[in-house]
This record gives sequence, structure tokens and C-alpha cells, in this order.
Amino acid sequence: MGIVEDVSKELQKIPWFHELSNEHVQKIANITNLLHVKAGDVLFHEGDKEEYVYIVIEGRVALDMFIPHRGKIRFYTAEPWEVFGWSSVTPNIRQRTAGATAVVDGLIVCVNSEKLRQACDDDHDLGYLVMRRLANVVASRLLVTRLQLLDMFANPETKNV
Repeated sequence: MGIVEDVSKELQKIPWFHELSNEHVQKIANITNLLHVKAGDVLFHEGDKEEYVYIVIEGRVALDMFIPHRGKIRFYTAEPWEVFGWSSVTPNIRQRTAGATAVVDGLIVCVNSEKLRQACDDDHDLGYLVMRRLANVVASRLLVTRLQLLDMFANPETKNV
């Protein structure tokens, strides 16, 4: 089995790819790599150039960001089938707004963001399906972030006097 066939097989395991036609899955497989990660592997740092959108196949990936006066804070852990690095598919964001580190050994799908944007522009049916799914990811992350902010402000860290 070739690399593209391996990628296609892994993509077909992801629930939000089930609605895509075989042609669309193949288009995405052609611009995708599989990455085996070990616990502690850093996929990217906050501020890095965005090149890929990622989907966890196996394992877990911690997303963190630097918060002034608090340091590096984990704000989300991506589980199997979850997308992270999604902002790289948007037309205006060009650097990472967070960092990502593997929590446990796993397998990650890495889709070339620039080529995915181009594929969505070239094939509006594919673009609609991809952007609809990414909108759901963004909405769920916004809800999680909102709840975390409410918790953070309800329980402010006490300063040492």
C-alpha cells in the first residue's frame, strides 16, 4: 500500500470525513502526511508560521499559550478525531496562536493548509463541507474558552504579599 493510500485509509476513519465523496477524500489525502509522535514531542510553538491543520487519529495533544502573570497554560487537550491548528486554514492568520505538544504517543494527520485553502477555492463543494466542519470546531472551542474564562475570573489567582 502506498503513502497516499495509507493516508486515505486513515482519513476514512475520521467521522467528519464520512460525508465526503471518495474524490474529496482523495484530494485531501494528496495534500496530507501522517506523523507518528511520542509523548513530549512538540508539534509547534506559539508564534510559529502556520503550515498545517492537524487531526488526531491516536493519542492526545495538549494546546497551550503564554498568559502574562500566569505563564504557559494548557487550555485544551485534543483527543482522537479532533482538529487543532484550524486557524491555519483561515485566510488571514499566518502564525500560531498557541503551542501543541503530544501528551501520549500517537498518530496525527497533517493537512497542508495552503493547499487545503486552494482545494477549497477550486472546488466549492469541498470548500463548503470543510468550512462547515471547521466552523463547528471553532464554535466548540469558543464555548470551551468562554467556560475557562468564566472559571478563571471567578477564581482569580491570589498574589503573594
